[in-house]
Amino acid sequence: MAVADRVLDRIGWTPLLRLERIGREWPNVEFLAKAEWFNPGGSVKDRAALSMIEDGERSGRLAPGKTILDATSGNTGIAYAMIGAVKGYPVKLCVPASASEERKRILAAYGAEIVWTPAEAGSDGAIRRVREIYGGDPDRYFYVDQYNNPANWRAHYETTGAEIWQQTAGQVTHFVAGLGTTGTFVGTARRLREYDRSIRLISFQPDAAFHGLEGLKHLPSAIVPGIYDPALADQNLWIETEQAYRCVRRLAREEGLLVGLSAGAALAACLEIARQLPRSQQARIVTVFPDSGDRYLGDRFWEEGEEC
Repeated sequence: MAVADRVLDRIGWTPLLRLERIGREWPNVEFLAKAEWFNPGGSVKDRAALSMIEDGERSGRLAPGKTILDATSGNTGIAYAMIGAVKGYPVKLCVPASASEERKRILAAYGAEIVWTPAEAGSDGAIRRVREIYGGDPDRYFYVDQYNNPANWRAHYETTGAEIWQQTAGQVTHFVAGLGTTGTFVGTARRLREYDRSIRLISFQPDAAFHGLEGLKHLPSAIVPGIYDPALADQNLWIETEQAYRCVRRLAREEGLLVGLSAGAALAACLEIARQLPRSQQARIVTVFPDSGDRYLGDRFWEEGEEC
């Protein structure tokens, strides 16, 4: 008799999808994306959250009776709440009030305690507030600190990067990922560079301090994560919010992929790389689509026009 998987066993080994219609003007380029909404918590953040929580358990910093505490823009918090429910830990999160209504409802469904922070302060405001809470009662909490926890990037070094290498049979020429906590880019890029130093590693981030791309950071104006390695990227791209919005609509209407805003930004970055390549150069560009669009359906950008 087959043994059924546990929920947490389903984290990782997400599909690598090929875009069939978008990018046809570049016949020399293949566009591939990791479909991270296949994780049980619905996003790429399941990987890092599990890695950081299990690292806390191994170190003894997280034990029964303690509460998981962190700042999050939404997806990592959902992952904490889902994993906390499985493992029996209460979860307390500081979240910007600008988080989508869908994310707020998911967090409530998992039973997480939420401290809402000012929308205009973004993720940095949530970070400052969580530090205050932890400082007031450190023995009560396991403060995960995803922006400075090396188990964040190690999750992607051990899983995402290895999966991409295997799923492409080592035939990846470019890797593209956004910067938020920076864990996805740093961990995956480090692993891919070990496999093949010729792979181009490209990061992207919003082009302005005030932007509409939840989960991504404009690093020049933000608290820079301690796990970020500025020497790792071969190139960094600046993505406009409206550009990402247009690409999200295009993915839904041309590829049948209902994805989130950071996935739209990832596509915009991939298309920019394709534009920079000589037509004679063959390329296989791999990126990460962090979550699905069902967490953003209340946003009005779905109704607007134009393409990326």
